[in-house]
Amino acid sequence: MESRLEATEEAIAHLTKAMDELSGVVARQQREIDTLTRRVAMLMQREAEREIDAGGALPLADQRPPHW
Repeated sequence: MESRLEATEEAIAHLTKAMDELSGVVARQQREIDTLTRRVAMLMQREAEREIDAGGALPLADQRPPHW
């Protein structure tokens, strides 16, 4: 009975450690996603401004494709 309890406690300890590690990975990935999302938005804004400065009526990203 004692060894089953020890095995269960050991398994719980390993699972807790794995969960903590995965939580750290998820948090790091979320920060990276947030950074990349901001960068893409900035690049899209820059490109839209450049298209407008080049004389385009609407930025290409906002225009309907010709087959619509």
